[in-house]
Amino acid sequence: MGVEEKDTYAAEVENVKHDASSTPPQQLEDFDEKLAARIRHKIDLRLLPALGAMYAICLLDRNNLSNAAVAGMNVELKMEEGDNYNLVNMCFFITYITLQPFAVLLCRWMGPRWFLPMICVIWGSVIIGAGFSPNWQTLLGLRLILGALECGFFPGCLYLLSTWYTRFESSRRYSIFYLLGSCVGSLGGILAFGLQQLDGRGGLGGWRWIFIIEGVITGGIAIFALLYLVKFLDEELIRPSWKFLTRDELEFVAARLNADRGDVEVEPFTIKRFLEPATEWFIYGFPIILMLTTALGYAFAFTLPIILQSSLGFGVAEAQCLTAPPYFFSAILMYVAGWLSDKYRQRGLAIVILATIGLIGLPIMGWAKNPWVRYFGVFVSVGGANSTIPSVFAYQGTNIRGQWRRAFCSASLTGLGGIGGIIGALIFRQQDKPDYFPGFIACIVASVLIVITVGVMTIYFRRCNAECDRGERVLMGDPNFRFTI
Repeated sequence: MGVEEKDTYAAEVENVKHDASSTPPQQLEDFDEKLAARIRHKIDLRLLPALGAMYAICLLDRNNLSNAAVAGMNVELKMEEGDNYNLVNMCFFITYITLQPFAVLLCRWMGPRWFLPMICVIWGSVIIGAGFSPNWQTLLGLRLILGALECGFFPGCLYLLSTWYTRFESSRRYSIFYLLGSCVGSLGGILAFGLQQLDGRGGLGGWRWIFIIEGVITGGIAIFALLYLVKFLDEELIRPSWKFLTRDELEFVAARLNADRGDVEVEPFTIKRFLEPATEWFIYGFPIILMLTTALGYAFAFTLPIILQSSLGFGVAEAQCLTAPPYFFSAILMYVAGWLSDKYRQRGLAIVILATIGLIGLPIMGWAKNPWVRYFGVFVSVGGANSTIPSVFAYQGTNIRGQWRRAFCSASLTGLGGIGGIIGALIFRQQDKPDYFPGFIACIVASVLIVITVGVMTIYFRRCNAECDRGERVLMGDPNFRFTI
């Protein structure tokens, strides 16, 4: 880019910033709601299908070890005894957690339209490579690389979504994005069973074809996302994407967001501004809740087919196919929770209710005698745990303000929350089968801690809001900002 082009681009940026910041203060109620709904629909159609499709394949690629395990991987790679299987699952989160902040900054610098599909293509290649692993050590190394690539995907998605919707439009979108991924991802067992039938083709075992074909699908979805995805709102204001929103529509969206939280404009980056939220204790409450929730989610994702086979007595085909229905049930729960959460502007209550649902199902899943009664417990447990995750995203997203704060909080949420993946990989251990009683006790403890953590944050948020109402405190640099309970 030449000097004149740089100057022109800088001028465009400043003009857009001026336009966004000079919009007269308004209330959200002052905007034409029919026009807002029509524009939201356009945004939904460009963001949610592309992100949902990539998230679905992300779940398939991340969680396909359990399906490969029952399809012969553990036997061929000598992972039946000891902790080898758990280590291969767990190592993914080492790079996933440690590289998270850098990945978010890279997403901000490159822009989500290029960054998200790019890492999706590369990790698809890694998955294909996993299908040719000669031993479990090679598979472990590939999982480390996979974690390094996927670490930027989820916070990048959360960050992108948060820049396009007001605080009380977000929960439904997080739920739709997550349920699209979960519903398609839940079919992984059925897909794996079908791919397993290629056993022997090309001299490869059926479990290897699971990795190879899913890696190819990942690349195709990445290309679709590259053609369909849009940029951050502030980038669209400068150079709109083809066949998306008009200039007037983009400025309308920016004005509504500024009326809601006043943070459309991106502040100049400094390390101090990026790390400033790290000094606020409640910021860590959100990732703690997510960590406990994902510990439950990953525990089921990594081992549910194995539990269905070894503990409930189902065959290989049944164990792979019966994993799908509970995730469809969780999709219904998460959308209903998201809709009600936005409608009644309640965040913590939704999390408590969903965690309690999961808490009811765990004793049934763990200690009932009849296998079909236990499978009903699987429905309730998986439904409660999995549907809680998008509510946690909305809980955090509604209670923060500022672009770099959102970047840091997205990284901390998914980074520290990723520790739940490590915990989840170790909850249902090989030495505890077929009953897995220690694992079920750990899941019950995690569910109780979710409820307690939300209760502590609710008390603190209420106290802060009361101080703001009395004029004793200003939150997030905005006298009108209040925490959402």
